[in-house]
Amino acid sequence: MSSLLIINEGLQWLVLITLGVAGLALARQIGVLHVRVAPAGALDGNRGPAVGDVAPPLAVTTLDGQPFTVGGASASASLRLLMFVSAQCPMCKTLIPVAKSFAAAERISLVFVGDDELPIQKSLVAAQGLGAYPFVNSGDVGRLFEVDKLPHAVLMDGAGKVLAKGLVNSREHLESLIVSHEMGVASVQDYIAGLKPASAHPHAAVDA
Repeated sequence: MSSLLIINEGLQWLVLITLGVAGLALARQIGVLHVRVAPAGALDGNRGPAVGDVAPPLAVTTLDGQPFTVGGASASASLRLLMFVSAQCPMCKTLIPVAKSFAAAERISLVFVGDDELPIQKSLVAAQGLGAYPFVNSGDVGRLFEVDKLPHAVLMDGAGKVLAKGLVNSREHLESLIVSHEMGVASVQDYIAGLKPASAHPHAAVDA
């Protein structure tokens, strides 16, 4: 009887040790996968002024009646972020506070752009607390950058050059615009695509 108890206890310990080893192996694989899978950046549809191009100046008017120029050189040398939003876009409403926090942290001039009825846009401004930000209500701006999906963001410098752009739905996507600019690539996707040939032939440089 005692021998059976000893054998049973030994089997239980063996099962526990096996489960522990399996758990450690699984945790290691998850860590490797997390390192290898790069975060998705803002998706650039390759439409409108390309990254590196200077967006042509477009004279418009903000909701409060102030003249405003989209594109071209600005009086400020700081970066400008155009956020294309809509009151009918739930993701836009979620991302607007994120964009405000992001712009403040990065010291970027934030401009909101939409194309809707004036009362709807004023309600959006009031609901989202956008009174301190320029809000351009003009379909011409969307056509200039060929924006077809929202929320969409365009990062420009003080000279009006497009530094990065794309469809965004998270803070990580907004941050990827800055990362793309600092790395000198059109988008995070382009950077990842450029890594694939190198990783596919790790000994190419040595063999050459």
